[in-house]
Amino acid sequence: MEISGVNSDALNIGAAITSLIFSNADLNVYNVDARARQLNLNPHEELMKYGFPIGLLPADVESYTVNGTSGRFSVSLGDSCRVTLPPDNYLATYSKNIRGKIVENRIAELDGISVRAFFKWWGITGIRSNGQDLVFEVGMVTAKYPSKNFDVSPPCEGRRSSS
Repeated sequence: MEISGVNSDALNIGAAITSLIFSNADLNVYNVDARARQLNLNPHEELMKYGFPIGLLPADVESYTVNGTSGRFSVSLGDSCRVTLPPDNYLATYSKNIRGKIVENRIAELDGISVRAFFKWWGITGIRSNGQDLVFEVGMVTAKYPSKNFDVSPPCEGRRSSS
């Protein structure tokens, strides 16, 4: 049987390949989530696994996903969150959902965290770690702080911590 110049065998093969691709993509994410649940990893422990201190995320995390293959992650706080970051007491806001890509010692394509400095809000686009220091990227501009300043997860101001 021909459909617009394509025979049914070609359609069946195409459908099988499409099904295989999408089922494997879903399987990769599920395996990462299942492994994290087996190990009882929380999002703060996930950060440590990649070389970051737990204080990069507020204490009030509802859920998260990490794709172990691509490094793409998503963190849900349930609501936006405001915290004061050490050491200079910068005001930071976390969106309800934070997304990015994480690999060892590097967070890139970060979306959902802003910091107020010099009377303006700046979106943090990436974070690098060398163990001793964190380098925060705001576009082409960077700022370096000791990692030890982020050893504790700050609570969201104006609401109770869930931990």
